[in-house]
Amino acid sequence: MFDLQKLRQQWFGNVRGDVLSGLVVALALIPEAIAFSIIAGVDPKVGLYASFSIAVVIAFAGGRPAMISAATGAMALLMVDLVRDHGLQYLLVATVLTGVLQIAAGLAKLPALMRFVSRSVITGFVNALAILIFMAQLPELIDVPWAVYPMVAAGLAIIYLLPRVTRAVPSPLVAIVVLTIVSLLLKLDINTVGDMGELPDSLPVFLLPDVPLNLETLMIVLPVSVTLAIVGLLESMLTAQIVDDLTDTPSDKNQEAKGQGIANVATGFLGGMAGCAMIGQSVINVKSGGRGRLSTLVAGVVLLILVVFAGPWVARIPMAALVAVMVMVSIGTFSWSSIRDLREHPPTSSIVMVATVVVTVATHDLAKGVLTGVLLSALFFARKVGQVLHVDTAPIDGGRGRSYEVTGQVFFASAQDFISRFHFREAVERVRIDVSNAHFWDLTAVGALDKVVLKFRREGTQVEVVGMDEASATLVSRLGVHDKPGAERLMGDH
Repeated sequence: MFDLQKLRQQWFGNVRGDVLSGLVVALALIPEAIAFSIIAGVDPKVGLYASFSIAVVIAFAGGRPAMISAATGAMALLMVDLVRDHGLQYLLVATVLTGVLQIAAGLAKLPALMRFVSRSVITGFVNALAILIFMAQLPELIDVPWAVYPMVAAGLAIIYLLPRVTRAVPSPLVAIVVLTIVSLLLKLDINTVGDMGELPDSLPVFLLPDVPLNLETLMIVLPVSVTLAIVGLLESMLTAQIVDDLTDTPSDKNQEAKGQGIANVATGFLGGMAGCAMIGQSVINVKSGGRGRLSTLVAGVVLLILVVFAGPWVARIPMAALVAVMVMVSIGTFSWSSIRDLREHPPTSSIVMVATVVVTVATHDLAKGVLTGVLLSALFFARKVGQVLHVDTAPIDGGRGRSYEVTGQVFFASAQDFISRFHFREAVERVRIDVSNAHFWDLTAVGALDKVVLKFRREGTQVEVVGMDEASATLVSRLGVHDKPGAERLMGDH
């Protein structure tokens, strides 16, 4: 059942702030949507249509009000090979499949797994994204007319210096307008947006991708779609958390995953490329006063109006201006404090962050980088927890027996250490193992307990295990063999 009061608040609780912030975001979205299209190797209209479609759909279907979703650099970088080898139509199919996978992820509540992504992995993810966006600008800076370099420098100067004078208009937009005017007045012979592809002159229409619907097509697009879905959800969940913190309000991450999926499905059928939440634009929206869904809707609608009715002017934008904007995005995205923190943070955290960056940049695959970081984080965590295991021992029964008091977590990483703490050759009649302050987590831990008990029994020692908590006892009862008939033979089988 819909909460009408909540919906009314999300849509009309901040009308003036949402409309003004949406206008600012729409202006700032244009150069980025064009630049990301070019990174992906498609016409600018593909990214512009995508940014319109995703922003409008997510305004209704998303789980995080005031968050901006559109075509992004993270997603564009993953499309390059598919577009180069198979063309735009296959990208549209991949976009639709990406959306289907994201809807399935939302229904399965997979966004909850984001809690296993550590801060070090997230920092590495963001840094790698910044590096890849910068690297994507290099073709526009190598073997180009000399005029490109002062134009890029001038663009960066405007972007960084104008906010010291006024913040009434986004400085990237001012840089683009100024450089375009300069380029036209001086008649500079440099690349423009119009040279990169045809801009839209009409509203997007529904269309079916022109590809054969067979298993071969599925095998071509599936790997790309899986990667796009994962990276899109990672960046969207990360952005949602940032907006949650900025606005001090909660959001529905599972609904956001489904909303991102619905937006991508719609976008694929409207001739757009897959997208996801944008960290930079979402922060701009919130800091400009946006708080509700209306800000996202206004951003998408105004973007389309500007592009369709001002297309001839957009086509004259020099590529140098977009390079300046993207360099600014990469500089602003990179976490410069993470370099200083390499000395201050624990070595394992630094290794995770650097490994995430290195793998991502080397493979140009953000999903592989994040997976590397998550796996390293898990290994380091397991090693750290596995070392926090203590076994204190003391004689009992006047020296005829021995007590072992186990403290800590027993699992695959600490199981061998657990076994090594016992003195099996000691000539005692009885051994008492107190596990009141311990917990057994997995099959390896249960196997270690079986081994300890049975080794003592082989030496003729009576063994008593006491103090086991309910969860551990249930696991041991189900998986353990030391209290079952024929335990010696069963352990031999293992």
